Amino acid sequence: MSTEPLPDPVPAGHACHGDTCVTCSDEAVPVTVVRLLDDAIAVVDTGTGQEEISVALVAAGVGDTVLVHAGEAIAIVEE
Repeated sequence: MSTEPLPDPVPAGHACHGDTCVTCSDEAVPVTVVRLLDDAIAVVDTGTGQEEISVALVAAGVGDTVLVHAGEAIAIVEE
């Protein structure tokens, strides 16, 4: 099984596998923001690699842990 993340949107005929697929997981997954890009996009560390997600709904910064569902950060995890 490949640990490379699938592109968003996932192409027809492909399926996500594993516990940290932030593109199509059925539950929110905690990830760490590594870098902020333009257009409310962030590069995050999923624990098994890096993926790009939307941070349009939250005021996340580098180093923040956010909950992600379907490629969208939905909350910042307060420690």
